[in-house]
Amino acid sequence: MPVKIGNKAPEFSLFDTERKSRSLSEFQGKKIILLFYPGAFTGVCTKEMCEIRDALARFNEFNVQVIGISVDSPFANNAFAEQNKLQFPLLSDCLRDVSRQYCGLYEDFAGLPGYTASKRAVYIIDESGTVKYAWITENPGVEPDYDAVGQALK
Repeated sequence: MPVKIGNKAPEFSLFDTERKSRSLSEFQGKKIILLFYPGAFTGVCTKEMCEIRDALARFNEFNVQVIGISVDSPFANNAFAEQNKLQFPLLSDCLRDVSRQYCGLYEDFAGLPGYTASKRAVYIIDESGTVKYAWITENPGVEPDYDAVGQALK
């Protein structure tokens, strides 16, 4: 069952691109935009992460921390972040536990039998850790409504 608006955001610890363990609680006190994306270097994910990167200046006025999560390895996420000049943490959910808990998974992603990826999802978590916005898509080709994300921050 996905995490819903009004829920306390479940705590997690995942490895970042430097293979350092990062926990959700270390960002408490800020609003958090938590982005689940199916795969680094895929077309829609690249577009989404770059769209968020380009909106960071606008989001900063709301004291926001952006965090991306995928099932990709820290190494792939690192290359993805470097190539796209992403200045926010990308975390690796290799075991798929956090994705499963928050938003669910795409089974046999991209037609690859046995390959499971995070569903594309956006959560906004307030300073006290409560989910204020949740969006999940069953279609990995659909991007979030960036205007709605911006409005939800206000």
